[in-house]
Amino acid sequence: MTAIAVTIAGSDSGGGAGIQADLKTFSALGVYGASVITAVTGQNTRGVSAVEDISPTVVAAQIDAVLSDLAVGAVKIGMVSRRETIAVIAAGLKRYDRLAVIDPVMVATSGDHLMQPDAIATLKEALLPLALILTPNLPEAALLTGRGIAETDSEIARQADMLLKFGARSVLMKGGHAKGRDAIDILYSGETALHLSRPRIETRNDHGTGCTLSAAIAAGLAKGKPIEDAVVAAKAYLHDALVAADRLTIGQGRGPVHHFHHWWGDSRGESKASSDGP
Repeated sequence: MTAIAVTIAGSDSGGGAGIQADLKTFSALGVYGASVITAVTGQNTRGVSAVEDISPTVVAAQIDAVLSDLAVGAVKIGMVSRRETIAVIAAGLKRYDRLAVIDPVMVATSGDHLMQPDAIATLKEALLPLALILTPNLPEAALLTGRGIAETDSEIARQADMLLKFGARSVLMKGGHAKGRDAIDILYSGETALHLSRPRIETRNDHGTGCTLSAAIAAGLAKGKPIEDAVVAAKAYLHDALVAADRLTIGQGRGPVHHFHHWWGDSRGESKASSDGP
């Protein structure tokens, strides 16, 4: 069967994050991508200039259209800015008995806030119990737990435990905002912790890293991989996309990671891959 994943997220007009990054990631990893758009943003590499939320009725209709017809193997949730949107997404997941990869997108790479403050409580109450895996960076984990940004392994573990108690089946604490030579993510599932380390890549082209990682995890799950294997493969894919990011020249600010690094030979987009894929 064809592996299918659906992303429920906002649109990034600049193409580096959100729905666009998710669909690029699915395609690069050999997964058919469907989408449920929660908001449209005026956005580029320099920032977010406008956000227009899609009505909850239309969000619910998109969920029903996709999940009632396609054999979806994984659901990924990204930007959800309003309480009403979160409520219809949670109801939709329950209707179809689904858990999801949830990337709690609260602040864009540019620093612009993407979630209304009163929506955070609804996210915790309605969506976190439906998370197969939650993928917060350290600032997002701090917002969700009401604590300061974790700076020690013990505090990272404490916040992960709090998020597990909110109902998430597993939590990937992303260390991209931490200091150090390596970027270390830690996957917590109950009593176990898996450390994933890759050398930190110095590049300004890191727009959409969180979207890309969570979408890559969803792609792995859609192909039938266990959570740990999907996370390991997603971490490797994102690392390679960051290594290749400076081959692209996109915009005047923080450019996107290179989703098609395996396929494009250089910045002109000349293909170097065979039709067999990665």
